[in-house]
Amino acid sequence: MTQTAGAGAQTAPAPASPSQTLSRGIRALEILAEAEQPLTIAELADAMGVHRSVAYRILRTLEDHSLLVRDDAGRVQPGPGLAVLARGVSRTLQSAALPELTQLANTLNMTAFIAVWDHQDCITLVTVEPRHSAATVVQHPGSRHPISAGAPGIAIQSALTEQDWKLLAPDIPYRAEAAEARKRGYAASHDEVIAGVSSLAAPINVPGGRPASVAVVYIRSTQDPAVVAAALTTSAARIEKQLL
Repeated sequence: MTQTAGAGAQTAPAPASPSQTLSRGIRALEILAEAEQPLTIAELADAMGVHRSVAYRILRTLEDHSLLVRDDAGRVQPGPGLAVLARGVSRTLQSAALPELTQLANTLNMTAFIAVWDHQDCITLVTVEPRHSAATVVQHPGSRHPISAGAPGIAIQSALTEQDWKLLAPDIPYRAEAAEARKRGYAASHDEVIAGVSSLAAPINVPGGRPASVAVVYIRSTQDPAVVAAALTTSAARIEKQLL
């Protein structure tokens, strides 16, 4: 006898759409990238807001592509596949910037990095720490903060006029400091992103793309900020030349 579903019958939940599954997978990678240590599957499922079985299926797929790995205790952390993908992000900009970042870091004894604009955030693309220093600020690739806070974001804003910025990002205020940075060629900030940390940055015009910035971060320095800024603007100009 064929049984039909009645008013009180239970139906199986609809499977997640491919776009929802993709979104959850990306969210899992974001959570793992931000975590200070490997997570258990239960911890990751809680952070994602899904059942453990759902998280497990997503993790198995990501694991198959080496985007995450599990340690001997079964805890999950980012995998080597992410490094392969990261190499392709703004590949030309990274290649042009790396020699300049190395020179800046070792000459100025400061962590030097490239920041790019992503939606409402400023993201660290690539970073170089000075070779012979035990006390520098660490700036991890992939770290992000609001585009309107800190010298790297202000420098990116300064690459555009206020009118052009409003066309591209109408919901993000164009800071007065960006207009000043546009005149002098570099931006400065203190205590805006990390308490007690200062930053200087110069804009980089990327042909056919959104502007980026080259920056340094430091807690304190005996270097004259004007000298550091001059080094940054010189490096920015050389990077731009490589991008042409």
